[in-house]
Amino acid sequence: MSSRPANSEVPTGTLRVPGIVTALAGGAAITPVWRNELGGLTFRLDDATGGSRYVKWIAAGTPEIDLPGEAERLAWAQQWARVPPVLDQGANAEGTWLVTAAVPGRPAVDSRWKAEPAPAAAAIGRGLRLLHDALPVDRCPFDWSIERRLLRADERIADGEGPADWAPEHRHLQLTEARALLDNPPAIDRLVVCHGDACTPNTLLHDDGTFAAHVDLGSLGVADRWADLAVATWSLEWDYGPGSDGVLYDAYGVDPDPERITYYRLLYDLA
Repeated sequence: MSSRPANSEVPTGTLRVPGIVTALAGGAAITPVWRNELGGLTFRLDDATGGSRYVKWIAAGTPEIDLPGEAERLAWAQQWARVPPVLDQGANAEGTWLVTAAVPGRPAVDSRWKAEPAPAAAAIGRGLRLLHDALPVDRCPFDWSIERRLLRADERIADGEGPADWAPEHRHLQLTEARALLDNPPAIDRLVVCHGDACTPNTLLHDDGTFAAHVDLGSLGVADRWADLAVATWSLEWDYGPGSDGVLYDAYGVDPDPERITYYRLLYDLA
């Protein structure tokens, strides 16, 4: 549920429910809960006994979302971290889907937390630190390295993406200038297993403001912890407005690192 300032949102108005989602529901009530900037949809399925599941669906031919890969990452991470258990995963000519069990908590972009950003930012920071400390780097089969991500950046550039597609903070850069900056990464601070999209909506919080779980781990892999931290604090600005980043850093237990923040935000934007 990336919170990049594009078209990620809770769907409103009429929405066509993919046929496979209706089939998977099997009579359960279907509620759209999220649409990302690539058109991927997430639905909550509520059955008559009070049980809930979530279905993520993405249209066929959308290369940036790998739901089979996310299913693998969730199954691996579940051994050490609070993430949704995988119930089903599949594909047909129309698209690909992933079904997960519901876990306690509400997304940190819930209106409750937009009204109380400080405790939410602290919980996101603590949750991210828990994830980084719990997942074993030496046992992780997934890579989120700079080298791998630069390959994706180059693919997007080759497809014609440029400054107009970037966040406002980067649109002053020329394409060649921005790409050259990415060829000079800062030294690794600490390798961890990163979330891969540590944006505000991807942390769930309990009603008392404590961390509940992480969701949307399709890019999970080994990288410098600042690849997550830079994006987590950037996302706070998009969802809560300025002023909460220091709370997250304090809760995580780290001082801001301007060089790494700048680099990893640009990498996130281009890749």
